[in-house]
Amino acid sequence: MPDQLSRGPRQALRVVLAEDAALLREGLVGILEKAGHTVAAAVEDAEALQVYVAREQPDVVITDIRMPPTHTDEGLRAAVAIREQHPGIAIVLLSAYIAEAYVADLLDSTAGAGHAGIGYLLKDRVGHVRDFLDSLDRVAAGGTVVDPDVVRHLLARRRDDSPLAALTDREREVLSLMAEGFTNPTIAARLFVSEAAVRKHVGNVFAKLDLDPGTDRRVSAVLAYLRR
Repeated sequence: MPDQLSRGPRQALRVVLAEDAALLREGLVGILEKAGHTVAAAVEDAEALQVYVAREQPDVVITDIRMPPTHTDEGLRAAVAIREQHPGIAIVLLSAYIAEAYVADLLDSTAGAGHAGIGYLLKDRVGHVRDFLDSLDRVAAGGTVVDPDVVRHLLARRRDDSPLAALTDREREVLSLMAEGFTNPTIAARLFVSEAAVRKHVGNVFAKLDLDPGTDRRVSAVLAYLRR
């Protein structure tokens, strides 16, 4: 695991974590602390999550969506409440399954000026330690990050008559990377193309999906379109 964490200096974050599965909770604490972050609290239910967020005022909240007592959406509802009460705190939602309803709620909670970053990751992503930590960094920096498996699922479910059908394979690749929160230079490096080429593809995506290319929330705009 140490080699997975060696990536150079990261911004040190204060984190409040909520996960009812003890092994995963302790595993996350270990990953975060080894990466140089401080886990101010690690709790097992949504009620305790809200209490410790108010007390600790962390940089980031990481919470499972399904929490006791019903194991449905307690974590999600707690995250929405935290979003309303503490808009400057970034939030990462964890889910064991792809659920499009959670993406919709995630996007709804991004509305409004002054909100910090937000992410929706599958729990399997935690096993890819570097990817998980990189996603955490992007959310903490104010970005919107959606798990790549979720993005692929959403793209695959679009009907043939959807405007997404008009996208080329390269434009769909760019769209997926945009939804993961990557900047144009990073997308260019990942696809081994120039930044000018990426800008052109991004412009084509916005044009074909009839989205405003000047929006500051381009990932949210693209995923909001996918949600329709």
